[in-house]
Amino acid sequence: QVQLVESGGGLVQAGGSLRLSCAASGRTFSGYAMGWFRQAPGKDRDFLAAIDWSGGRTYYEDPVKGRFTISRDNAKNTVYLQMSSLKPEDTAVYYCAADPDFARVWKRPDYWGQGVQVTVSS
Repeated sequence: QVQLVESGGGLVQAGGSLRLSCAASGRTFSGYAMGWFRQAPGKDRDFLAAIDWSGGRTYYEDPVKGRFTISRDNAKNTVYLQMSSLKPEDTAVYYCAADPDFARVWKRPDYWGQGVQVTVSS
């Protein structure tokens, strides 16, 4: 059992930056791959980025590659999503996810956070 809680969302102007955090508790955090997703109004939930248990392997989807950075601090049981050069189309609810399998965290993760709103104004 893993519990995930996102924080750090809010309102930001286009071109600005924001860092989301996801704090984990329960089973050993370092043993899980972690991912970030987002869901805009009326849209499906889309995968954004993933990071393996060690932090040595990452993967990004094209819409955020070069602008967003996923990282983790296992000593703090926390995964981060640093977002830069934000655009209005980045507006969505952002979700943290966890799964023991790096190959599955992007598709069908075992655990989800509650989501946090990010709004980018033009």
